[in-house]
Amino acid sequence: MKTDSQRQQDVLAELNWEPAVQAEHIGVEVADGIVTLAGHVTSYLEKYHAARAAARVNGVRALAIEIDVKLPYSGLRSDGDIAASAQNALQWMSAPLGKKVKVSVEKGWVTLSGETEWKFQKLAAAVAVRYLMGVNGVSNLIVLNPVTQMSSAKSDIEAALERRAHSDAAEIHVDIDGSILTLSGHVSSWTERDTAKEAAWGTPGVTCVVDKMTMHY
Repeated sequence: MKTDSQRQQDVLAELNWEPAVQAEHIGVEVADGIVTLAGHVTSYLEKYHAARAAARVNGVRALAIEIDVKLPYSGLRSDGDIAASAQNALQWMSAPLGKKVKVSVEKGWVTLSGETEWKFQKLAAAVAVRYLMGVNGVSNLIVLNPVTQMSSAKSDIEAALERRAHSDAAEIHVDIDGSILTLSGHVSSWTERDTAKEAAWGTPGVTCVVDKMTMHY
């Protein structure tokens, strides 16, 4: 098992490897597998990629993101301008969400609300505004309101997990309560954890996936 010092070096190396991140502006501390990222970046997108890069490192149990977004003068925009751009971005999606999702902006921080039928639509809305100039944060408060009720049997969901989660599938347990699906058990990496959650969210009618999985190495 790697020490916290070794994990710290791995995270620093991964940040340096990530082309969307200027790693020299980010500090890394590790305690008992919990990684804290601190410093400043010039865009919300860079902050997002820094967090993703750290999560990819084997042995990282949790992340604390204390990175500030300091936009350059050329990237500053009014909240009204950012809101208008966000609405346009949602409207120009292949499956437009402009009428389903509402946008509010305060000091460059974008908040999305409203309803969608699927989790992938909720995530796509956040992606659509994440790349806009002037954005320094995104809160995704979109609520899922599926048209159909969850009808897949537990065995069908477990089969989907086995197709996607590879070696950890047998250690992941599924519980269903109405439209809420709970995953528990053990996984060996963030990738396996994310894959399991994606498989769960692919179940028709799911409105909430509760992640009770733990990682072991």
